[in-house]
Amino acid sequence: MSRRLFSGSDNEVWSYGEEALAIFTKYMMLREKMRPYLTELMKEVHEKGTPVIRTLFYEYPDDRTAWQISDEFMLGSKILIAPVLYEDMRKRQVYLPEGNWRNINDGKVYAGGAEYTFDAPLEEIPVFLKDGCLSELM
Repeated sequence: MSRRLFSGSDNEVWSYGEEALAIFTKYMMLREKMRPYLTELMKEVHEKGTPVIRTLFYEYPDDRTAWQISDEFMLGSKILIAPVLYEDMRKRQVYLPEGNWRNINDGKVYAGGAEYTFDAPLEEIPVFLKDGCLSELM
């Protein structure tokens, strides 16, 4: 007799339809491209105890605005993520700290120290790379 674990519903990426599968696939491929960076972060955690996910003020302690931001985070020191937090939210304000930031969705570079409004359709999470870093993710 074979034993199966059953969660009560389908929960594989293909279980949610073609549209969702395309979005999931896009981000799974991005995660695979990030593997070397994530490995580097895990080594940093092990050796220094630095967190993988960081508040903006952790990376930018002298930036007063960074201390006020509670709905964005850094993945290590090179990636800023501004998640969409509400149903039907299709635009969002994003504060970018000092430096230049490349939007992974359109490839454009934005000057830091400013707030911008970005489109946030269902298939597009606002994610930014410190300019000059991780070009393999583009």
